[in-house]
Amino acid sequence: MRKHSRLRTIAVFGTALMRFSAVPGRLGAWSIFLLVLVVLFSVLGAQLSWSELLHWGPSIPLFGTHLSTTGVGELQWHLFALLVMLAGAYAMQQDAHIRVDVLSARFSPRVRTAMDLAGDVLLLLPFFGLLFWFSLDFVALAYNFAEQSNSGGLIDRYLVKSVLPIGCGLLLLCALGRILRNFAFVLAPALQLEFQPGAAPTAVEEAA
Repeated sequence: MRKHSRLRTIAVFGTALMRFSAVPGRLGAWSIFLLVLVVLFSVLGAQLSWSELLHWGPSIPLFGTHLSTTGVGELQWHLFALLVMLAGAYAMQQDAHIRVDVLSARFSPRVRTAMDLAGDVLLLLPFFGLLFWFSLDFVALAYNFAEQSNSGGLIDRYLVKSVLPIGCGLLLLCALGRILRNFAFVLAPALQLEFQPGAAPTAVEEAA
């Protein structure tokens, strides 16, 4: 009984980590509406042959002192990068990421959970850990060289590039939470029923 209680605490903590890592992705999903507006504005500007749209005095991060149609076009990709990198952990937490279930569908839930656990430890953590580590230099280089558009568009490229380590960090946090949760599920399969959607209220909800 004491062992079951400890494993349940581990599962609750892991689930809480997953939900916490998914918050930026849930909030960032609203940027899709801004992205649609930017795309529409970019198409309209191209059709009307607009060049410089706005101009102001003091320089502001990312935009500088003006906004051109080139900058609007680049802003589309910036928003798309933000949406994708923040949504990764949210998709993982919701179990909405793409899987290849041809073989795993034949296995028991406990075996599938063990496969997820092994995949997270042996593949996901090392890959995104390395990606996170090398992306830090990627961002630092853009910052040190003041990287910006070569076509008169947006400046401060390090801002959008910083989304890469942030997104990797969120995925690593979510993966850590899922590893803890699945570790508890493998050792105590009965716990998996408690954490399924629609299950009776448990301490999982208290950790949300």
